[in-house]
Amino acid sequence: MYSFDSRVRYSECSEDGRLSILALVNYLQDCSTFHSEAVGLGLDYMRKRHFAWFIAAWQIEIDELPSFDEPITTSTWCYDIRRLMASRNFTIARSGESPCVRADSLWFAFDTQERRPVRVPEGQEAYLTGESRLDMPTTQRKIAVRGSATETTPILVVEQHLDTNRHVNNAQYISMALDALAESGDQVDLHRIAVQYKNMALLGDTIVPRIHNAEHGKAIDLASPEGKSYAIVKLESE
Repeated sequence: MYSFDSRVRYSECSEDGRLSILALVNYLQDCSTFHSEAVGLGLDYMRKRHFAWFIAAWQIEIDELPSFDEPITTSTWCYDIRRLMASRNFTIARSGESPCVRADSLWFAFDTQERRPVRVPEGQEAYLTGESRLDMPTTQRKIAVRGSATETTPILVVEQHLDTNRHVNNAQYISMALDALAESGDQVDLHRIAVQYKNMALLGDTIVPRIHNAEHGKAIDLASPEGKSYAIVKLESE
């Protein structure tokens, strides 16, 4: 397991003084990249080998969001690596307390030069440290959307949406879905976020949020104007 300690910063809070969802997801992905650095498989290692880990799916359960200035510990561990995929858990906990956020995620290896998924390279077993999977429902590789949809304002992909891989960062899709839901006037008493990442949105692309009704909440299909889905974000209450 890899962990790092922090305090909830003012710049990471939403208007209610609690950790924003965007900041929460950033803590999770930062923890995984710190873990990579700690085991010698970090950004420089991957750049030299034209290799990266891309996320295929998230499942995030939120019991309560930490408040401004609270000490928190973010932890991650990889519990399974197979030929084509790896699985990773995360937690966020207040100091000395049980986790208030739990997450499961599925990742695939990607050749950044050939621009295609590849088998997991040798040496990645360094991530495995023996921890078991969290007691959570199975993370679904695919999220279905059904029925009519409400479209909200299209989003032009700009530099601030991109990460080091020059595509829209995974946390940004979740933020876009939340903004679309707010624009539509709908609300979800958020407890669970599930995401399926389908295609990479790049600089200059247009993303059209389409909001569908779903069991226990809403499913937002973030797609091109022609209907090619980039990501589907499902927002659920308890």
